Amino acid sequence: MSQQFDVVIIGAGAAGLMCAFQAGQRGLSVLLIDHARKLAEKIRISGGGRCNFTNIYARPEAFLCQNPHFVKSALARYTAADFIDLVTRHDIPFHEKKLGQLFCDRSAQDIIDMLIENCHQAGVTLRTGCAVTQVTPTNGLYEVVTESGHISATSLVIATGGLSIPKIGATGFGYDIARQFGLALVPQRAGLVPLTFTDEMKQRCAVLSGLSVDALVSAGKTEFEEGMLFTHRGLSGPSILQISSYWRESEQLTVNLAPEHRIGDSLKADKKQHPKQTIHTALSQVLPKRLAADILASAQMEGRLADCADKQLAALGDLINDWHISPSGTEGYRTAEVTLGGVDTDALDARTMQARSHEGLYFIGEVVDVTGHLGGYNFQWAWSSGYICAEALAAR
Repeated sequence: MSQQFDVVIIGAGAAGLMCAFQAGQRGLSVLLIDHARKLAEKIRISGGGRCNFTNIYARPEAFLCQNPHFVKSALARYTAADFIDLVTRHDIPFHEKKLGQLFCDRSAQDIIDMLIENCHQAGVTLRTGCAVTQVTPTNGLYEVVTESGHISATSLVIATGGLSIPKIGATGFGYDIARQFGLALVPQRAGLVPLTFTDEMKQRCAVLSGLSVDALVSAGKTEFEEGMLFTHRGLSGPSILQISSYWRESEQLTVNLAPEHRIGDSLKADKKQHPKQTIHTALSQVLPKRLAADILASAQMEGRLADCADKQLAALGDLINDWHISPSGTEGYRTAEVTLGGVDTDALDARTMQARSHEGLYFIGEVVDVTGHLGGYNFQWAWSSGYICAEALAAR
């Protein structure tokens, strides 16, 4: 026999857990299931294990979506302040790191425990290690076949996330369900991900591996100024992860390695005041010594400032303030923090997250074509979309 619930939520990550306890608190019978045995692994590993659970500056402009207005309703109805209030009520200590990013003082497990505790208190039935093999709409219900039995529900919520970090269980299941029900998908690709290079640039990055510098990185009119890290494969760090969501294959990026300085002008001024100073010494006052040496080797420049023409110093400044690079690709879903693309928001009601063409079918969180900037924005989307979905479920 089939067990029946008001709501079945597939995917017990951030969005699924949020939606489950909010729906349960509203008096609905809720089953939350996940194919993984350990719940919320993406929460557990996030923020270096301390979970950057929201951003106090969360705003629609910090999200990528084909419909830039889609996120407005959810973010307005369940804000960062609302989730902060929830965290505070559970006595979870936290701090602001920078740029509005909030992290747990102790561990990401605090957030997971809070969500699970709320689910238990709300009467949510949790099943882990339970893979779904089939979903079928039948007589106004959604029949869900799992490895451990049949379930039916009036409403079905897909909160299965995206493709990023497959080693913790990410799959394309949510996209398969969307296709099954005829919903359009925006093509998926890795986002918030390190960039890779080939040939000479890869070798240069490998030599500089482990070195970090503040940099302004631009793709078209979009730019981010944060840390940039050289790795054995290419470039990483916050500024690179941010711009990776905007970069497209074969496009160039512009990097300013010293955004607070006009290097060409500084070097020409140093030449007048300290003509016997070496170019490397002058450059090392602004950049790390290893990076300065690498740039000078690339430019085939050495010796004293006095021996360099002003045009050479200006050209060297351009190499630093206006460095053009062409990534060969990204590290892919293996290390990507998020998946760009997903269920087309034109197929969903922004006020409820319900599929316009299928009553009782909802998509929330990362499976939807909504991707936030680095720094707690994607968790806030999970909380907000899960919350308004629960409201809609209770109103049915």
